[in-house]
Amino acid sequence: MKKIISFLFVLFVAVSANAQFREGTKYVNASLSNLGFSYSKADRFRFGLQLDAGYYIADRWMVHANAGYQHTKAVDDLFVGAGLRYNITQNGLYLGAGAELAHHTKGSTDLYIPAEVGYTFFLNRYLTIEPAVYYKMSLSHFGDNSTAGVRIGLGYYF
Repeated sequence: MKKIISFLFVLFVAVSANAQFREGTKYVNASLSNLGFSYSKADRFRFGLQLDAGYYIADRWMVHANAGYQHTKAVDDLFVGAGLRYNITQNGLYLGAGAELAHHTKGSTDLYIPAEVGYTFFLNRYLTIEPAVYYKMSLSHFGDNSTAGVRIGLGYYF
């Protein structure tokens, strides 16, 4: 009896997670990034906030828009972007890429090409925790403005 209940629970969780990556599903996420993580001595402290909203245009394929704020010792950035996300497996592994336009407080604007790999942990049918590793390549100042980081977010699928 215990094995049957365990099997049904695992089956229910797998079906619930898979259903969230279907066409027509909507998505919102709030995330924190780079809490003190930096590979550059110039900006030892980093902190970021990001909001995402998306829509699955096909099974496993989501288009999304994002807006956010990034703080370092030298500069504050505001950014907006759009991208595409593909869920590789039914259990939550995903790849994402897109484009972002950032405005730096020092008066410059930059275009970034972000890429990320992440995982979606379902807490229940709708609520998720989503850690990710990302790289943002700057098209204006590749060496100075390109960044890598980690992000953890709280997502909601509906």
